[in-house]
Amino acid sequence: MSDAKYKSIVQHYESCLAKHGDSHMGVDWPNIEDANKRYQVMLELVREKDHKVSLLDFGCGASHLFEYMATNSFNNFIYSGLDASSSFCELSAKKFPKNQYICLDALEQSELLPQFDYIVMNGVFTEKCELDFDEMFDYFKKMVRIVFEKSRKGIAFNVMAKAVDWERDDLFHLSMDKLADFLTKEISRNFIIRNDYGLYEYTTYVYRD
Repeated sequence: MSDAKYKSIVQHYESCLAKHGDSHMGVDWPNIEDANKRYQVMLELVREKDHKVSLLDFGCGASHLFEYMATNSFNNFIYSGLDASSSFCELSAKKFPKNQYICLDALEQSELLPQFDYIVMNGVFTEKCELDFDEMFDYFKKMVRIVFEKSRKGIAFNVMAKAVDWERDDLFHLSMDKLADFLTKEISRNFIIRNDYGLYEYTTYVYRD
């Protein structure tokens, strides 16, 4: 897979931002209700409720997860955001100057990525754009390996489900069997697959212990 191919995913989201601005459409979510449901599910990765933990919003976009956290009284998080897009990083930093934002390509500069208690990747692997399935699965595995190494406690990510009426060519539909095989062999046997929130996708939590 050439470098330019996976970067087409970043370029796709930047085009959404340019077209739709700071909105759910600007990060290519069809409606706000489903977007909020995803934020809730991502945050349920975290087991601790009574003391602060550090959370990296990997692929933070316009920091809508942080807005959801602030609106819904998620007070036990020390939030940081990361994005490979300078457009999204600049927008987020302008909106929330007190937050830490990291602008880098994790595949190219993984050594610059600090450690966090938890890392969530909401929407990072749902669209594959110009990549074919094998290229996207390779990209997905590389990113999960890197991100899990940077988490002290666990990570969360969502992908499109295979159990659907039809599959879109531009989306990343990953079978649970294929995912489980990769996780158990290379990442951790300690994972939870969430398929209980009514969308044509599923979210996976992967823990260290």
